[in-house]
Amino acid sequence: MRRRAASLLLHLGLCLAALATLLPLWWMGVASLSAPGMAAGAPAWLPRHPTLANYAAIFTRLDLARYLLNSTLLASGVTAISLLLNSAAGYAFAKLRFAGRDRLFRGLLVGLVVPAQVAMLPLFLLLKELGLVNTYGGVLVPGMASIFGIFLMRQYALSVPDALLDAARVDGAGELRIYATVVLPLCRPILVTLGIFTFMGTWNDFLWPLIVLTDDRLYTLPVALANLMGEHAQDPELMMAGAVLTVLPVLLLFLALQRSYLAGLTAGALKG
Repeated sequence: MRRRAASLLLHLGLCLAALATLLPLWWMGVASLSAPGMAAGAPAWLPRHPTLANYAAIFTRLDLARYLLNSTLLASGVTAISLLLNSAAGYAFAKLRFAGRDRLFRGLLVGLVVPAQVAMLPLFLLLKELGLVNTYGGVLVPGMASIFGIFLMRQYALSVPDALLDAARVDGAGELRIYATVVLPLCRPILVTLGIFTFMGTWNDFLWPLIVLTDDRLYTLPVALANLMGEHAQDPELMMAGAVLTVLPVLLLFLALQRSYLAGLTAGALKG
């Protein structure tokens, strides 16, 4: 009975937490479909006089196709390069023996406690010297690898059996071939998990693209929508329509890959 009561309380708590998470998203969608002025005051749970005028206004006032393409290209590029570099570094820290490996890894972990905002000024000055300010490279380079990504891949790669790698070496495979044909397929669940994290983080990133990019043709979707909202701060329905357009792509991506994402998390918990 105690176990059943504890299980019921746990599921009730999880349901309440899920409801608390979903309610703001629901209200955001309802407000985006409401006529101007109808979302003011207490939140409504169904749209009053439903309309798509707010979405039409977003498309007419913004070159939305350009900004969607900018965000998609940057998020996809950062994700692809990040997966390659983080997985290679994680594999090296987990399975390759070289001088100072453990000390270097511990030094990397210290960087996790440093707030990202602290590094923005020196990073901006470095990119300025490299001529990458106001270019896609200025947005892409800082996200190509991360301490968290290396740590995540390293912890998962530790679970790859050494006997399997030794057998591949006996067969004459080099380290690059072992990494590409043995390690990467075994790390697929955690690669999907890290890819989702990276894509969502890059897609939703607002501060760094705002700092690096000055040409409005290069803006990502969050920056472009923020500029539009600055002109229409008293129009919450329009702002909510913009928020829906920002959230929807990453939400669909998560729903499409949620099985692999959860498999990566649970496998990492069991093997780490």
